[in-house]
Amino acid sequence: MWDSPLSDPPLAPGPWVPDESPETLLVTGFEVVRSEVERVVAAAGGALRTVPDIIEAAPFWDTAAAVLVGSDIRELPPRRRAPAVLVGLNGDGDSLWHLAAAIGAERVAVLPDASSWLADYLSRSRAPEAGGLVLGITGGCGGAGATTAAVWIAQAAARPGARVLLIDGDPWGGGLELALAAEDSPGLRWPDFAEASGSIDPGQLSEALPEAGGFSFLSWPGSRDRPAGVDSTAVAGVLDAARRGYELVVLDIGRGREALRTFAWDCDRIVVVAPARLRAAVASARLLQELPPVETALVIRGKPGAGLDGPLIAASVGLPLHGIMPEIRGATLATELGRLLETGQQRNVRRFTAEVLDLSGGDR
Repeated sequence: MWDSPLSDPPLAPGPWVPDESPETLLVTGFEVVRSEVERVVAAAGGALRTVPDIIEAAPFWDTAAAVLVGSDIRELPPRRRAPAVLVGLNGDGDSLWHLAAAIGAERVAVLPDASSWLADYLSRSRAPEAGGLVLGITGGCGGAGATTAAVWIAQAAARPGARVLLIDGDPWGGGLELALAAEDSPGLRWPDFAEASGSIDPGQLSEALPEAGGFSFLSWPGSRDRPAGVDSTAVAGVLDAARRGYELVVLDIGRGREALRTFAWDCDRIVVVAPARLRAAVASARLLQELPPVETALVIRGKPGAGLDGPLIAASVGLPLHGIMPEIRGATLATELGRLLETGQQRNVRRFTAEVLDLSGGDR
């Protein structure tokens, strides 16, 4: 089903630029980072140009197929696009994600663990395929209703016949499949991808996943067993295949730091769901520091009158207001009973999801 692109690739002797091939630009003065990236690019069959700083990088920046910057680079050339990937090493720790957000990097690759993912990413950057939109949903605080919003949005997007995938990003959330009453539906769950490496075929992924409510879903098992670990490389392979195989991927990110780092950085847009309360606004503002530099908006969950406070709350968080998520009587019980999809049929829920999908690039 999947093959690893890294099967003992040859080590390149130094910076190299083969003719007639879109090149990858690497900006770093770190020898270890340079060596790791050269190995990856060689495995991907691409061309690499390495420069030590942004001054030397500027002439090649906008023509490169992809721009990678090492964790030693703290600023960018003026008026240049954001780098595609910030490349760091295992020892860089939390600072790597904070730096990526500061310079606007689209992705983060921690080497050598992310070597397979980076090789696939660079291969696709030379011949990009049309891909779907990855919309991340996260709660600004605990119990905000992010999972409910994610289910409703996936259900609404699938209603006209779009290819939609709902992904459960929180291994400690109890299993999204329980809210869908789909725990017995045949298909793969996250632990089945624990040994995956390299590229995953989008068609095979789609065929292997269970369905509910007109959309595919990938959930953590809804059982009491401790969730089996799935490393970031396997997750990246699944998300890449999902993007290529579906028109919309709705990602219920979760709020844990590992979940945010594993899933949020693959999102094209993010919606933060928060109740219409002061403490929720404060928690949401703190959460923004952990999110990647992508288009992000706020959804307020509340009763009809909450719409009056929505702009004020959004301004205090520092995000544009994306909509008001309705409080549905019995929604908590419906989730417990696996009847959440039934609540998604209500008129005010449909109005909410239509607004979110329209603002989130629903034309795609």
